[in-house]
Amino acid sequence: MFQILVVEDDKNACRLMEAVLTRYGYEPITAHNGVEALEVLDRKHVDLIILDVMMPRMDGYEFTNTLRMAGNTIPILMVTARETQSDKKRGFIVGADDYMVKPVDEEEMILRIAALLRRSKIAGERKLTVGKTTLLYDSLSVKTEEGMVELPQKEFMLLFKLLSYPNKIYTRRQLMDEIWDMDSESDERTVDVHISRVRDRFRGSEDFEIVTVRGLGYKAILHK
Repeated sequence: MFQILVVEDDKNACRLMEAVLTRYGYEPITAHNGVEALEVLDRKHVDLIILDVMMPRMDGYEFTNTLRMAGNTIPILMVTARETQSDKKRGFIVGADDYMVKPVDEEEMILRIAALLRRSKIAGERKLTVGKTTLLYDSLSVKTEEGMVELPQKEFMLLFKLLSYPNKIYTRRQLMDEIWDMDSESDERTVDVHISRVRDRFRGSEDFEIVTVRGLGYKAILHK
């Protein structure tokens, strides 16, 4: 059973989150500020953190930055009432993996948790296998029956992201936010250019294809 640390200073919100997580088969652990959460992490194994931002003693931004500076890569889902673009940007800059604005949709939150846990598992293994195609994270390489090819970093990250979550549609903006620097001056057209290059490289793949979802973005489809 996955153990999820809920860091939330509002006791009612904390109890509600506990109930939801328990209902979906997770084991919740609670803390009411960043300092308490750090103490919990010293004592217990935690697979993922659901984190409020506005808290006493140590807020969510400081807590996240503290973990990342210490080399801790545990997945963090920020859940907060702060909804401006600058708030969201700051969350990602300090090291959050995902960001939801209160009030959250319960089912969407559970889906995001599952996705973060899966991504964490893949990243921990440092490779992803799709049919006869294997993506090797550390060397930015793709191994197929034809041999091994090393990709430019952005192309590899795009392919790794899309193949990690087949059939999930990603907008250009989502891909920009996750793969390019948040301060990058590149526009969303850059995503199109890199997707085109990835398609050219793997046009004949029997394992997958990258398709355009008109008006939305891109997704990976796996071949049976």
